[in-house]
Amino acid sequence: MTDYDVLRVFCAPTGGYGNELGVIRDGSVLPERSDRQAFAAELGFSKTVFVDDPERGVVDIYTPTLRLPFAGHPCVGTAWLLDVPELVTPAGVVGARLDGEFSWIEARPEWAPPRTLRQYATPAEVDALPVPEPGAWIYAWAWEDEAAGRIRARGFPGRDGCVEEDEATGAAALLLTARLDRALNITQGKASQLLTAPQPQGWIELGGRVQLDR
Repeated sequence: MTDYDVLRVFCAPTGGYGNELGVIRDGSVLPERSDRQAFAAELGFSKTVFVDDPERGVVDIYTPTLRLPFAGHPCVGTAWLLDVPELVTPAGVVGARLDGEFSWIEARPEWAPPRTLRQYATPAEVDALPVPEPGAWIYAWAWEDEAAGRIRARGFPGRDGCVEEDEATGAAALLLTARLDRALNITQGKASQLLTAPQPQGWIELGGRVQLDR
């Protein structure tokens, strides 16, 4: 049995909720991509991270069905777990820092996989949405308080036979922040919280609380 940690990333202020993440700290136990993909599918988390160099922060990220060059909640969670100043992903080098109860990364929105950002008129409409048929990756959102930058969101990966709804989606938060060009406080899923802030030269900070479950 391969050892792994289970984190919850983008937890609510109470410490609850958040998106589960599996982290294999010693990626050398499963060096082949096919074995990593199979193990990520077996775990069933929306994302699983294999750490190939803990000191340099070199990571490899998988969903249950595919390998990703970058993803938000895996980077926020793994940076917190390893306590490193940066992570090295196939997409690029991700800056990382801890600030009180929050773990932050700095990344580029163009690293995020494509998402359909679909705005609704009210949070109630977002809450009432059924899971759509498999197809496009949909990030449904509405303003809770536009002046304060508060948003209600839900994420639907659109993959058949897999995760129907993503509890907290850092990559989509990056894309929405780039589109709106402002700092955001996002409540996604049941009650997960994601914070973002645009930075110079097109970078975006993404932060949240992380809990170690096991």
